[in-house]
Amino acid sequence: MDKGDGCSESIPFKVVDWSRERKFGVVASSLQDFVDKACEKLNMTGPVKVVLELDGTEVDEEEYFNTLECNTCLMVLADSEKWVQQGRHLRIPGDTVDGDRCGGGRDGAVRPLLSRIHGDVAHVSMLGGQELELLSDMDPDSLTDIIPDRSFLDQLKEASGRFLCDKRQAQEALDLLKLYHTATVMQEDIANKNRIAQ
Repeated sequence: MDKGDGCSESIPFKVVDWSRERKFGVVASSLQDFVDKACEKLNMTGPVKVVLELDGTEVDEEEYFNTLECNTCLMVLADSEKWVQQGRHLRIPGDTVDGDRCGGGRDGAVRPLLSRIHGDVAHVSMLGGQELELLSDMDPDSLTDIIPDRSFLDQLKEASGRFLCDKRQAQEALDLLKLYHTATVMQEDIANKNRIAQ
């Protein structure tokens, strides 16, 4: 079992839900152990599927699970959910699954955001991940009726993408730190128990 990085038999994983909005650290020793703990963290019940967050590869065998490296990010999906590439999964309230327009969809959510930012560009640095994702995925051509300056829209789109990337990297670094802390505490507990048992 090649876990590397000094990981013990129970190793840390990152777990996310379908929307990637919720992310947790889980330390597990087997696929079933991971599923149990991940479902508890994500408040999920019923049959679930585990896939690699990166590319959607299904993890349904213990042997394959045992080859995963420490801190691999896994996504847990309910029966009705399917893996979607990052940046393509966001649903805005008012959107419908089949694409029918209802409440303006993504453009409808971007417009008030743009108006707010146009008044104070520094506001971009304080936006959350969902809002930054909206801006980095926006179509500047469809929004020139609000802000005619196409160059401003292009630069805002690019800056939002950079802020979003930085925010995700910072969150991942924090998650990694938490996972290492959890794994270290568990290893110390095991070592203490072994010393007491001797």
